[in-house]
Amino acid sequence: MLKQAKAISQTTGGRIKSIVGGSLGNLVEWYDWYVYTAFSLYFSDAFFPSDNQTVQLLNTAGIFAIGFLMRPIGGWLMGTFADKHGRKMALTSSVLLMSVGSLIIAITPGFKSIGVAAPVLLVLARIIQGLSVGGEYGTSATYLSEMAGRKHRGFYSSFQYVTLIMGQLTALAVLVLLQRVFLTEQQLHDWGWRIPFGIGAFLAIITMYLRRSLQESASFKNEDKKADTAQGTLKALAKHPKAVFTVIGLTMGGTLAFYTFTTYMQKFLVNTSGFSKSSATMVSTLTLAIFMLLQPVFGLLSDKIGRKPLLIGFGVLGTLTTIPIMTRLSETKDVWVAFALILCALIIVSGYTSINAVVKAELFPANVRALGVGFPYAIAVSVFGGTAEYVALWFKNENHQQWFYWYVTICIALSLVLYATMNDTRKHSKIEEE
Repeated sequence: MLKQAKAISQTTGGRIKSIVGGSLGNLVEWYDWYVYTAFSLYFSDAFFPSDNQTVQLLNTAGIFAIGFLMRPIGGWLMGTFADKHGRKMALTSSVLLMSVGSLIIAITPGFKSIGVAAPVLLVLARIIQGLSVGGEYGTSATYLSEMAGRKHRGFYSSFQYVTLIMGQLTALAVLVLLQRVFLTEQQLHDWGWRIPFGIGAFLAIITMYLRRSLQESASFKNEDKKADTAQGTLKALAKHPKAVFTVIGLTMGGTLAFYTFTTYMQKFLVNTSGFSKSSATMVSTLTLAIFMLLQPVFGLLSDKIGRKPLLIGFGVLGTLTTIPIMTRLSETKDVWVAFALILCALIIVSGYTSINAVVKAELFPANVRALGVGFPYAIAVSVFGGTAEYVALWFKNENHQQWFYWYVTICIALSLVLYATMNDTRKHSKIEEE
């Protein structure tokens, strides 16, 4: 009995260690990804000289979208790799790619020094990072869901978004420190924006070595022994069309709402509401900190009542409140009113973000799980999440900013139709069938 108890303890301890290790790597990946949007207010003029701030931001948002367009390719390549060679190897490879992309941005001279080569190198860096983060999401979501036990799978897998948000929050925290403590506004514009990209490249290299010590998931080990099963191929994924389209529909409204009220909000508060850059950054930082802490709470709730009620709650409330919240935000000059409105929106979005990773993982068998989660998700994120800022800024530039509010609302409403008709994956989990 003592040996048995010890074995169980070691298994539980190893599981928690692997979840923490996988989550920390995810944090660094997303820090590198979000540093771009957090500091774009400062480096946009270095790559795209213009007298119009909206045009500068439109150009940098366009390159942000290009990075997203590479995510399906990254989701396909890394998902295939993870299903064939293991989650551990794929996670290690993805963070190495992210390091390379951050280093390129950190050392690339501005437009005044090398002309059009500057934005070209910026595009190249974001393509590399897009491949990396496209593979990271599906593999890390799969890994965390497989390593978690049935009873707390929603809770543990919610840390996928905890660390995603923490990466974004860390990027903003670095910005706040540089703004308020270490550098002047002019220094940030001139060269200070390079610092966070250098930090990201360094942290990614450290994370690559940390991930080499992770345990491989039992689901992959068991599947790897089945010689008669095709692993990680598009042909094998084509046998699960319903699950693939479910991932796309599930993601559409959720990812658009997430990027609207997180990455775009900093620019919205500056460019539309008229807040200073430092005030907008502080509001974004505070709301994201609370949003991050909400993820395990909602994840734990999904373990009690199921995944479907949370998704429906997000769909209904998101459809009803997006237009009023965005309209009021565009009019307010009060920092705390802006804080309350964004926080309200993010509480609603938590019904999606906290459980979307586990829901997708529970839809697919182990032989195509990383590919099934990562590839269709990346397609939906590229089309809806990655273009959120660009679409919003384009509407603003065309003097039809409110059309963007309707666009977000319609996408959430369409996802709601899927939420209402799909099975609750907590009760119908492919992971449990294994």
